[in-house]
Amino acid sequence: MAIQIRNKRKAEFSMASMSDLVFLLLIFFMLTSTIVAPNAIKLLLPQSNSKTLAKQTVTVYINAQYQYYVGSKRVSELQLQNIIDEKLAGHLDGSVVLKSDKSVPVQYVVNVIDAVNNINKKYNTKHKVIFATRPRK
Repeated sequence: MAIQIRNKRKAEFSMASMSDLVFLLLIFFMLTSTIVAPNAIKLLLPQSNSKTLAKQTVTVYINAQYQYYVGSKRVSELQLQNIIDEKLAGHLDGSVVLKSDKSVPVQYVVNVIDAVNNINKKYNTKHKVIFATRPRK
């Protein structure tokens, strides 16, 4: 008399769990990619036809609320020159890229230029200010 096994093993593979896993990974990567923002400060740059590329040493932002940022750190107008001076330490001819919202009055832009010029006079360096723009449509 032959003994038969009631529960037979199947050699099939269920793809249902695999598709669930793929959808969960897809949702995870979609959520994490929207969290990462390369530009933390939203600016609407003025338009220009010129294309000047330079090595960035320091980036200064001025947003629509007239707030200064050096890198991603918010600074006051009084701290601006000292913070830029710290970032440019050790560079003789660094460049400060100025990214300003197009609604910002010119005086705020001039404040950044004056800060860099004061640093140049103080240390006899040749730092320059480059005003960032976006291409014309």
